[in-house]
Amino acid sequence: MDEENKKDNGGYEAEGNSLVGLIRERFQQAETSKIYDEKRWLKAYRNYRGLYGPETAFRENEKSRVFVKVTKTKVLASFGQIIEVLFSQGKFPLGVSPTSVPEDIADKAHLDPQQAQQEQEPVSPYGFNGDGGEIPPGATVNDLMKNLNQEYPNVGFKEGPSYTGSPQIEPARLAAEAMQKILHDQLEESKAITILRHVFFEMTLLGTGILKGPFTDLKEYNSFDTGEDDNGNLINVNIKKVKTIPSIEAVSCWDFYPDPNATNIDDCDYVIQRHSYNKQQFQDLAEKPMFDSDAVMECLEMGPNYQTRGFESSLYDRENIQTIYKNRFEVLEYWGIIDKKTADECGLTYESTGDVVAVNVWICGNKVLRMVENPFTPSRIPYLVCPYELNPYQFFGVGIPENMEDSQMVMNGHARMAIDNLALAGNLVFDVDETMLVPGQDMKVFPGKVFRRQSGQTGQAVHGVKFPNTAYENLQMFDKFRQLADEATGIPSYSHGATGVQSTTRTAAGMSMLMGAAALSIKTVIKNIDDYLLKPLGQSLFYWNMQFNDEAPHIKGDLEIKAQGTSSLMQKEVRSQRLMTFMQTASNPALAPFVKWHTCLREIAKSLDIDPEQLINDPEKAAIYAQIMGMANGTQNNTAPAGGQSQMESTGEVPTGASPTDPSGAGGGNIGTGNVPMPGEAGFSAANTQPPRSEQTQ
Repeated sequence: MDEENKKDNGGYEAEGNSLVGLIRERFQQAETSKIYDEKRWLKAYRNYRGLYGPETAFRENEKSRVFVKVTKTKVLASFGQIIEVLFSQGKFPLGVSPTSVPEDIADKAHLDPQQAQQEQEPVSPYGFNGDGGEIPPGATVNDLMKNLNQEYPNVGFKEGPSYTGSPQIEPARLAAEAMQKILHDQLEESKAITILRHVFFEMTLLGTGILKGPFTDLKEYNSFDTGEDDNGNLINVNIKKVKTIPSIEAVSCWDFYPDPNATNIDDCDYVIQRHSYNKQQFQDLAEKPMFDSDAVMECLEMGPNYQTRGFESSLYDRENIQTIYKNRFEVLEYWGIIDKKTADECGLTYESTGDVVAVNVWICGNKVLRMVENPFTPSRIPYLVCPYELNPYQFFGVGIPENMEDSQMVMNGHARMAIDNLALAGNLVFDVDETMLVPGQDMKVFPGKVFRRQSGQTGQAVHGVKFPNTAYENLQMFDKFRQLADEATGIPSYSHGATGVQSTTRTAAGMSMLMGAAALSIKTVIKNIDDYLLKPLGQSLFYWNMQFNDEAPHIKGDLEIKAQGTSSLMQKEVRSQRLMTFMQTASNPALAPFVKWHTCLREIAKSLDIDPEQLINDPEKAAIYAQIMGMANGTQNNTAPAGGQSQMESTGEVPTGASPTDPSGAGGGNIGTGNVPMPGEAGFSAANTQPPRSEQTQ
């Protein structure tokens, strides 16, 4: 069979039919096992939106259909707390630090004075041995200082701490700071905070947030330089540059299908992500690396193949529409393992030496669009799954709406009962004895209405009936279950601005105590984010830089990724107060030498939302500024001319303890000049000419 006949039979279909069938079978298993979770999510979504599902039936005498959206308030309050804790300081809560005992890199290195004395001529660090040591054009010492954590032996530093007071550096810490700076820059360029907001919202609403990546992406930016046109005139030339950056994306729980036998992402043999592409998006796949453009074009000719799922009618608020048609292409992205026999049948080139091969396969219909070996080293599934509340026996977690589902249902019931009762209790119901009235009268009631009675009939013909008001009892139950919703979610009403809270919260100390206790529940959520999202994301970015970033391999060291979400949880006011208390305690002269005052000032600035890089000098710059200020003060004091009898006139210096700006005449001493004695007081030198007090009164 020639190549053209293979294309007619489906191109990849003839060779990869077994692979497509394997992925379709696993997708069917994952989709079936996920039905229970989708039902939970639908209830959570409806409670958040304030919608009654089709399973809710109302009696004919129920008039009210009110839905009190307390769930929405709790979800947004929790989401806001997470965003405030993680991103309020303006920096991504991810740090890099060296391990306690670094390997393959020195913990400390000091400047060796003997080596500095022995070297008569500076040795150039540029080039290779034997090439003369010439510095390339344009190279500076800054190029060497940039990689000081690796090149410190070339500038006279020796491994080990300094015991003689000579300058020392910490290469492991320098490597960690350089890597942290690179990670933060990459996260900013990939818009990580915006993407993580989507992850955290779905984590709060549905119980699970999913992040995908990092993947290699190209960022194009413009750089302008001065050039000349054909006539020799100076013009600005636009130079387009391309930079390799890691990219991440948020994945919805509705489109994520994990291995049904796994309880966490590390136990998954495979995961499948379902994509919904329009025609342009699907056509753009042909331009991406390792995609088969011929298979993409064949799928375009066959037309859209999207299959609508049952939950989509509820998500799009189209409960009454039986079938929703979407003019889209459905693509399945498979990350997992396949056996070597299947890989060999599909013609896959791989380097794995085991019995299975980790692959990434994209299929659409019965066409294989992309088939490659897992490119990550170490091999991993590039999805991070973070639960809001961990369920140890299921893959997906539990969110806010599910925790307060019963409370929301009871609150809705009592709110409807209260409204229906008020509709009766707030109006009069008339009891009319028609035998006492003239026949044929209109029974409509309005002000000034006249009823005509039969002659000879006694008694009242029209009676007003007042129904009892039970709304108060219903609202009491409503408030009780709202309190139960606070306990079920761990988010009290006063923490998101609810009014009417009494007792302890009338004082600032009482409110601070309650807010501290309310933060206990959110601490568990932040810890889950640290363990399941931020730390794995930092490790993945570290591996990506080591594998794909050409500028990062110089940053070597025994580094440890630290998620800093939990450390950001302490309220900034409390933290600043504790730091100020610590500074007052450490101001004791006996304790002051043991305190790192520079670090303490930086932490206080951070707690006050002030960038320490702009306001606080490092110790070296602080010493220079102190010297400059001391010189300025010395110049101000040396302003008197020499000559004369006084010390100030003879030496030009102010006497010890005196101040030239002191108008009291005390000379800087601590003995005051006193007041002039008045007549009749002790110390008055003149005769006392005033008469005695007894004569003055006469």
